[in-house]
Amino acid sequence: MQKRTPEKKADSQATTNLLRRKVDKLGRDLVKQLHEFAHCSSKLSRLRHEQGGPLYDLESEQRLTEQALQSHKGPLSERTVRAVLRELVSGARSLVKPLRVAYLGPTYSYSHLAAVERFGTSTELVPVATIAAVFEELSRKHVDFGVVPIENSTDGRVVDTLGMFTRLPARICGEVQLRIHHYLLGRCERSEVKEVYSKPQALSQCRDWLAKHLPLARTVEMTSTAAAAQLAAEKPGAAAIASLQAATNYGLNAIAEKIEDNKNNITRFAVISDHEGRRTGRDKTALMFEISHVPGSLADATAIFKRNRLNLTWIESFPMPNTENEYLFFVELEGHHEDTKVKRALEALRRKTKRLEILGAYTRSEPIESP
Repeated sequence: MQKRTPEKKADSQATTNLLRRKVDKLGRDLVKQLHEFAHCSSKLSRLRHEQGGPLYDLESEQRLTEQALQSHKGPLSERTVRAVLRELVSGARSLVKPLRVAYLGPTYSYSHLAAVERFGTSTELVPVATIAAVFEELSRKHVDFGVVPIENSTDGRVVDTLGMFTRLPARICGEVQLRIHHYLLGRCERSEVKEVYSKPQALSQCRDWLAKHLPLARTVEMTSTAAAAQLAAEKPGAAAIASLQAATNYGLNAIAEKIEDNKNNITRFAVISDHEGRRTGRDKTALMFEISHVPGSLADATAIFKRNRLNLTWIESFPMPNTENEYLFFVELEGHHEDTKVKRALEALRRKTKRLEILGAYTRSEPIESP
């Protein structure tokens, strides 16, 4: 190895000292700018509210993050920058008024990760036992927002969520699309796993992997992935399918990683409240409608979207309670219901349906890695 001369050592030390001073200054400047952002953001929120606008502007928060991510590329990953911005916005928001958000718990469930991704950790996140309880907490005004799963790219619709939209008034004001990665967690080797615990959707999304790698293990359904992780931490020979964050929280090892059968596994969560999102030009609108049980009624209804050149991004049928072969239809389309051509289409649709409800309008989002 070539020895460095005293001159080179001195140059290296000088560079180190210069960089250290620069890093220290950047750190001080960064903290100053963070406080300035929080001050301006909270002042803007109060002024907007005094002028009759919303106290919380989810659309502006989303736009701020997207514009910041597009404005400058550097060595930090998008995930890292997004997390910093999320917590900055969350902290600034909490200076105006503490925010309460209900989600399907317990902590470190995927619904919890979606709530963290949308609202940050300066928000009071309230875990509840069922999807119905999220809607009920919102209806009783115990929380400001709720986060519920609405569909998965592997298993499709989430029946419990659609069912609650038929029972309680709630508006969709946002969405979170999370790339879901499943991990096999436990405190034993894979060869020692006798039972695998998780919620039904997670087990379904890993069925091929389980059949190939753990054909003799018994699968057991749980109310949530986090509850499964907690059980796996306590029971010998048990493993759970859950998030990597759950592994950290419950002291489990990742026996196998990313075991989902569909590597583009995405779960979409609806952010619900008592109001909808404002028009931004990058919107989607969700509808629920009932049609007469006669031949051609569905074709007549969907033809309206084609005539008005509206792109449908989601359509689901849902059996109506206490009826035979009658369904409600859930539809999502590109555009805000205040847009001219969407208004025209909804007026025509109302004449073709027995019941039509606008579930909400919200800004389009892109799938992101879970926090």
